[in-house]
Amino acid sequence: MADMIRQPIGVFDSGVGGLTVVRALMERIPFEDIIYFGDTARVPYGVKSVETVTQYAVEITDFLLKKGVKLLVIACNTVAAVAGDAVRSRSPMPVLDVIDAGARSAVRETRSGHIGVIGTPATINSNAYARAIHALDPATRIFSQACPLFVPLVEEGWLDHPVTRITANEYLKPVLAEHLDTLVLGCTHYPLLKPLLGEIAGPEVHLVDSGEAMADATADLLAELHLGNPRREKPSYSCYVSDVPFRFQTMAERFLGRTIGHVELVKL
Repeated sequence: MADMIRQPIGVFDSGVGGLTVVRALMERIPFEDIIYFGDTARVPYGVKSVETVTQYAVEITDFLLKKGVKLLVIACNTVAAVAGDAVRSRSPMPVLDVIDAGARSAVRETRSGHIGVIGTPATINSNAYARAIHALDPATRIFSQACPLFVPLVEEGWLDHPVTRITANEYLKPVLAEHLDTLVLGCTHYPLLKPLLGEIAGPEVHLVDSGEAMADATADLLAELHLGNPRREKPSYSCYVSDVPFRFQTMAERFLGRTIGHVELVKL
């Protein structure tokens, strides 16, 4: 146990989006070492088959387990939606995912019981958020909307571009018409659009940030299992990608709001 508490947390995503989770983790549990894997060679996952996404997720899980992580965080909503069980069955270490964390946060926040969920087509079509939310509160009404253009717009850096604003207005129009009071940002890219989405949704709609929800869930589990790192030293952050490390580093610094060190290229 003494050795385990000093092991890093493993976080993975299909690309750079999961770094919004890493940023929240850095702020919430600042002394934990983190290893991040972004599958930049095979992004996006949201339009791929369940079988393909599951294969990728298992390969990344094996890679992170070999790095000696004490906890796995699935920072990809698509993986959580269609391959979460496969990752859990593969890992002897605890596994957390953004869908469960986001669902719990949404149920806590809603007052009307009307919750909107936006995400990639794969996440929305899986109904994973609806199942997770209904498991916590069967009376809740859920209104979902796939937003396939948000990921490329975020990766282009068009966070408040007129094209992004027009797109967001079109995507949010049908869900906001349902008079919801809580909107789950069901993709780790979407927190970067939070100011724009909040402006369109209005002050009466609470936005559930998957990164913040995941960071809270991770901190709670570490405390529950007594796995928190007791050292109060500068943590180690390592990034691994499957393709184009320079482009990843450029976008990663945008996502994290800070410079990062060496990004290592690995082939799974």
